[in-house]
Amino acid sequence: MINSTLLPDFDYSAAPTPTPYYLIDRALIRRNMKILQRVQKETGCRILLALKAFSTWGVFDELEPYLSGIAASSLHEALLGRDHFSAEKEIHVYSPAYSEEEMVELCKVADHIVFNSLSQWRRFRKIVKNCGQKIEVGLRINPEYSEVPHEIYNPCTGRSRFGVRLNSLLAEGDDALDGIDGLHFHTMCEQGSDVLQRTLDVVCARFERFFNKVKWINFGGGHHITRQGYGVEKLIALVNDFRKKYGLDVILEPGEAHVIHTSFLVATVLDVISNPTGIDVAIFDASTAAHMPDVLETPYTPEILGAKRVVEDVEGPLEEGRYKYVIGGKTCLSGDLLGEYLFDSPLQIGTRLCVEDMAHYTMVKNTTFNGVQLPSIVSCDSDVPGGDFRIIRKFNYDDFRNRLS
Repeated sequence: MINSTLLPDFDYSAAPTPTPYYLIDRALIRRNMKILQRVQKETGCRILLALKAFSTWGVFDELEPYLSGIAASSLHEALLGRDHFSAEKEIHVYSPAYSEEEMVELCKVADHIVFNSLSQWRRFRKIVKNCGQKIEVGLRINPEYSEVPHEIYNPCTGRSRFGVRLNSLLAEGDDALDGIDGLHFHTMCEQGSDVLQRTLDVVCARFERFFNKVKWINFGGGHHITRQGYGVEKLIALVNDFRKKYGLDVILEPGEAHVIHTSFLVATVLDVISNPTGIDVAIFDASTAAHMPDVLETPYTPEILGAKRVVEDVEGPLEEGRYKYVIGGKTCLSGDLLGEYLFDSPLQIGTRLCVEDMAHYTMVKNTTFNGVQLPSIVSCDSDVPGGDFRIIRKFNYDDFRNRLS
């Protein structure tokens, strides 16, 4: 949630373009980047942009100067990072599995490749070593510990396919990490430095016997470093203590931390209808299912600027002077609903709504289900008079048609 007291006095619904559109505030991105820059400066760690969370390259110029590189989950993401980050920036790649064709191409663009299993490393070891490029190799480990509450996002369940477990490494003997430069674990999702501390305790207890065989360790993603109340001081202390104790370089690859509290999906109310519950339904020109899929997948109810969420665990009468609405999307999916909200005044056809925090894991996941119009991509700069709105991309029928054949 964006704390409205932290937002500038700025009208994010005023972009000179039809809705729906994603709006990214470049000034707020810079605010996040300065926090990440401080962490790197005070710890010597390297922070990467995880493109699986945010790949909107039209604003990469606001992120690239502050970061050490990118973390990719596929060949296409690696190519995007190489195209839009300067040559001295690092390209790290991790995937649960690679094909031979992918590996050949990845070796042309990546400088760090992390394998999910020892069998994959053995299969592709010759390709990596003989590719003519200097590539550092990592191995993902599974500490079998995670505090992620939603199983769909928990990478350490009993059925998890991610990483090598301790028993497997021990069974391999002393040469298990032969040729491996670093270790990688990813156990967190939208969590704070207190969770990282408990996670590190487990990782060290189980795997520190291998730390003297590698040069670096990647703490993965899920670190909400730029969120209000995260605990940056604790993170800095944790990284410094770890580096001092083990002598390893530390890498972080958050995705959300770069762009949380920076973005909106702006949509227009098209109709307001009543139903038997007595709560009016406002239909807007966006779609929860197509344009905000994490809302249904997690699920959660996002914030809307100027409104108050109605959540299930809140009881009591309707607040005086408030108007309650269900906000729904324009697809035929019955569950295409954003949630229930209280507004200070009645919603009208033509009212623009600003749904908060709609950059990470939203723009990369959106679809054209029902043929609905993809939101345009717009940026602004709330530090500049007038906002310096920039229309980065508009989508049309050809974008819908060309996805299929």
